[in-house]
Amino acid sequence: MAASSSVIVAGLTAAALATVGHLAHEAAESVPAGLGRAAKEGVAPAAGTSKAPRVEKDPTALPDDSGKGARVVYSLRGDRVWLVAGDEAISRTFKVDPSDVDPAPGSYAVTSRSNSVTGSDGVPVEHVVRFASVDGVVIGFSAAVNESAAPAPAPGHTVRTGGIRESRADGDAMWTFATIGRTVVVVR
Repeated sequence: MAASSSVIVAGLTAAALATVGHLAHEAAESVPAGLGRAAKEGVAPAAGTSKAPRVEKDPTALPDDSGKGARVVYSLRGDRVWLVAGDEAISRTFKVDPSDVDPAPGSYAVTSRSNSVTGSDGVPVEHVVRFASVDGVVIGFSAAVNESAAPAPAPGHTVRTGGIRESRADGDAMWTFATIGRTVVVVR
């Protein structure tokens, strides 16, 4: 009798595994395109499923968790800056060219400003607004005086720079807004 009960258990186990395998196969076939596997060409989604439209976030929208109050927000991934007034209104947003050295995400304050200097890359810049330092490299926003004359790095260029470059018009707006002590929030 012991031998026959083990045969029954083995048969039930095999049937259960076959059922689970069949259900897993059916489930995999009904997964909408883009959810973990590529869509098969010419195959419509299974009945009752639909491909949800991909929601693209507005790249000019102020990032979540970017602080409160009057501040400059700098997105490392988006290479974008927002000038945010105390009432949370965005007074200006613009793209920037990132520096060689990124500051860590967090909250900083404008520590110094210079109306015009020569950048560490040899380019004359204006409206420099500095707010951080990473391993001895000072990080700040600036605009090249002659935007079209910004040279490419020289061969063998090894100087790490902290200049986050903006257009002259955006540099003017930054200069007016980001006075000493103004909060700068860096987000990913």
